[in-house]
Amino acid sequence: MSHTLAAVFDNRADAERARDALTAAGIGANSVKLNAASTGTSTATTTGSTATTHDESVGDSIKHFFSNLFGDDDERVVYGEAVNRGNVVLTVQTDTQDEIERAADIVEGFGPVDIDEYKSQWQASGWTGAEALRSGSGAQLSASRQSENLQNGGALLQGSQQGLSNSGSMQRAEVDERVIPVMQEELKVGKRMVQRGGVRIYQRLVETPVQESVSLREEHVNVERRPVDRPIDPSQVGAFQETSFELRENAEEAVVQKTARVVEEVVVGKEVTQRTDQIRDTVRSTQVDVEQLGSTDDDEYYRSHWTSNYGNLGGNFDEYAPAYRYGASMRGSDGYRGRSWDEAETTLRSNWESHYPTSAWDKFKAAVKHGWERMTS
Repeated sequence: MSHTLAAVFDNRADAERARDALTAAGIGANSVKLNAASTGTSTATTTGSTATTHDESVGDSIKHFFSNLFGDDDERVVYGEAVNRGNVVLTVQTDTQDEIERAADIVEGFGPVDIDEYKSQWQASGWTGAEALRSGSGAQLSASRQSENLQNGGALLQGSQQGLSNSGSMQRAEVDERVIPVMQEELKVGKRMVQRGGVRIYQRLVETPVQESVSLREEHVNVERRPVDRPIDPSQVGAFQETSFELRENAEEAVVQKTARVVEEVVVGKEVTQRTDQIRDTVRSTQVDVEQLGSTDDDEYYRSHWTSNYGNLGGNFDEYAPAYRYGASMRGSDGYRGRSWDEAETTLRSNWESHYPTSAWDKFKAAVKHGWERMTS
């Protein structure tokens, strides 16, 4: 099943940026086309391809292209009229509904117009293109089953049933609102136990030489002979016989005895301390900026200002129109309410360079500031 997205833009610059964003997101270049009217020709461009020129008139070329895209119904008349009036139509064809919805989200960021609102304005001024098609002689409504149509902010999702000889159009109810979630990351800090080291205790047996002094007593027997000459004492007459006796020597010797004593205690334990650590990280969040689309009066005012100030520098108004609208929309958003230009310039520049990386801030700064100041005047 083939699915088609059609989006209408006021200027070619926005359409080309949307086309570049689609191809950068991985949507095939051959699936993305820009359709705009030029003098005497109808131009259909695909990313990476050279524009082709047909010999047909502008109306015939547009008619054939949108007839193949939408079938013979109101849609091809309305989109053809948009191109005739100078708008640019971007179309995307994919094989799956998911891809076409992803493409719609990307295109929506570049400000497509509301084709139903434009159709009402044209009819109010006397345009009857769609009614003329329905009331013309021989007009026939082809019948087919068609997959979903989703229209939101000028981007029309149309699914066409493949393999049928005719194709019709059946549009789903419009989506009145769209919920954009604002997301933010939260930092949660927990604790876990990790090993940071420690001690291991060994007990070894060590022999250490010691030395002590001790006083030892020894006995020695001395035999001394002394010559004498005296009469025997009568009391010693009985000793005049054979006899013997002993006199022993004694000595002290060192006796070693060891006793064990506790001379020191090694106490092993843990001490717990508390410390406060500062954890630094980044969290992400999404911000939603609301850009107010300018009215016809605003466009005329900004176009007049561009002509007076930048027209002689070359280029065209379509290059500066997003800068005027950016300044006006940012000034009216809640994020910048009550802030002066000097206070907000740094943030404005950062957001601009993020959304329009190919448009130098220094070149368009004055136009952004003028749109900002118009909202405060």
